This record gives sequence, structure tokens and C-alpha cells, in this order.
Amino acid sequence: MSHPIRDITVEISRLSESTRDVPLPAYATEGSAGMDVCAAVEGEFVLKAGSTSLIPTGFAIALPSGYEAQIRPRSGLAIRHEIGIMNSPGTIDPDYRGEVKIVLTNFGAEDFVVRRGDRIAQMVIARYARVEWSETGSLDETNRGAGGFGHTGR
Repeated sequence: MSHPIRDITVEISRLSESTRDVPLPAYATEGSAGMDVCAAVEGEFVLKAGSTSLIPTGFAIALPSGYEAQIRPRSGLAIRHEIGIMNSPGTIDPDYRGEVKIVLTNFGAEDFVVRRGDRIAQMVIARYARVEWSETGSLDETNRGAGGFGHTGR
């Protein structure tokens, strides 16, 4: 069963003419949920083994109200080089207008070189709901109840 895709328009701005050579976020395939996000580092940046750094992208976005941008790791970088995102998924709120930066972490034992234009993350745009809490003295019962992690077995 296919689900209809709801397209939205999001404003994006390059923060400098000097980043014209760095690709803006883009879908790699027709079925991609996430857009590849590229590094706007000057030349090369060495991400030391075991370290975390904030990597610039050279762009800012203006999301519509009710949407967030989720920043997620790229699976190829994770499996081949042990590169991930410390706060995954990172959230970009609709009222943020600063540069999108990626909290890139080298979980590996070897240094990793980030080059200008390298695809370093994925960005997924998602709707969200704001919650109004309704405090109560007890919650309704379910079959699972308070069963926690690993409760359902294999």
C-alpha cells in the first residue's frame, strides 16, 4: 500500500557566495526519505579519532510551522569509517534561522578526513505535533503494562 507524499516548500539560503561550490541538500534517489547534506569546510578538516566537531554546511533554512528537520547519520560513513552524529537525530526547529551545522563524531580508532562537498549527514523533514498535557492519577491498562526493554523477547 503506497502512502501519498505531501510535498512542502522550504526556503533555503546560502550564507556566503563562497559556498556556491558546495551542493545544497538533495535526494539521491526518487525513493529517498532523507536528503544528503554536504560539508562546507575550507579544504580538508581532520576529525580526530574519538572526537566530535561541529561541521558547517554553508546554508540556513526557514521551515514552516509544524515541521522540523531531523539530522541523521549516513549509513555508509557509519559502517565503513565509524562516523556518526552524536545527537542523532538532531532537530532543527522551525524558528531557527542560523547555519545548519552537523555534530559529527569519529567513533573509530583512526582519524577521518572531511573534504569540502563530502556528504556527511542526511536531513529528513517531518511534521510534529505540540502536546498539551492532561495530568491524571492513573493511566488505562494495556496487555503490555509496564513491561520495559526486551519485554517482548526475540
